[in-house]
Order: sequence, then structure tokens, then C-alpha cells
Amino acid sequence: MKKTMNIRFESVDMVEKFSREIADFKGEFDLISGRKTIDARSFLGIFSLDLSRPLVLNAVTDDARAFDVFSYYQV
Repeated sequence: MKKTMNIRFESVDMVEKFSREIADFKGEFDLISGRKTIDARSFLGIFSLDLSRPLVLNAVTDDARAFDVFSYYQV
């Protein structure tokens, strides 16, 4: 299942929580900010993005629970 959603991180704690949660899911996850795309599992990569604006999360996974977890970050 493929899904795209806009997400936003309000604090460093949210980024840390997101990183812990995404590690539990199998699939491909990318975060996009402008023209820059990074692996969403990369904690340091997330901080290389412009976090003052919403990010685009492209997720390809068979685990439907992932989208329930990611909805917490959805804008």
C-alpha cells in the first residue's frame, strides 16, 4: 500500500519519537522538503530538512498500522 501525507514536527522530541516508531515498520519511507528527499528512518537526515514547514511523507508498506501512527504527525 502506498500513501503520501503531509506531516510536521513541532519539537525535537517529536522527531525522536517518529524515529523510534518508524523503525518498527517494514517498508520504504521517504521525507521530502522542497527538492530534497531523504530516507525517513535517518534521524540526522530529518534534521537536514527545513522543519519550519510541513514535510511530505511517502510511505510504501503493507502494515496498515503505520498510517495510524503517522496520523499523529499529519497536518
